[in-house]
Amino acid sequence: MTQNPNLNEVDWSTLPQPEDDGAAAHLIGMKLPSIKLMSTTGDFVDLSQLVGRSVVYAYPMTGRPDTPLPDGWDDIPGARGCTPQSCAFRDHAAELAKLNVEHLFGLSTQDTPYQKEAAERLHLPFPLLSDKDQSLVTALRLPMMRVGGMVLNKRLTMILKDGSIEHVFYPVFPPDRSSLDVITWLRHHS
Repeated sequence: MTQNPNLNEVDWSTLPQPEDDGAAAHLIGMKLPSIKLMSTTGDFVDLSQLVGRSVVYAYPMTGRPDTPLPDGWDDIPGARGCTPQSCAFRDHAAELAKLNVEHLFGLSTQDTPYQKEAAERLHLPFPLLSDKDQSLVTALRLPMMRVGGMVLNKRLTMILKDGSIEHVFYPVFPPDRSSLDVITWLRHHS
């Protein structure tokens, strides 16, 4: 396993870019299943019950300063960048709210205690949702990858409206631009 490099300084041009494998093509227009996910606020969230617009960005896994990343992490297209992506959504959360985004969430298959450390360390003003049992990713057939014995999300961002998937960004690269891509789309679809 390799140690975490400085997570905030990434030269995206040196990392392999993910390709659109079509694994998210079926999502637009899908109704969300009623599945309760534990959030880092300690509440359960059922995305199918949310009214208005919501943004959910699914990511593989956040790194921790005290925990090595899986071997070869930077060589996996789209794996690197969960912290920069989360920080970008943090930094643009107020602008998203002005564009009528009622709810903003990060989503991973990591458990809530692991996510809570990241949410606190990164000062996220929105909750992270745990799908550790892979209930939502299985029901929606979200794109996944296996790394070091773990089943992880491939990076994608969904715009939800009243319990249905309105738009999907997939693949997402570079991850730190994801929030700006969402903002641009929302400005043209308000």
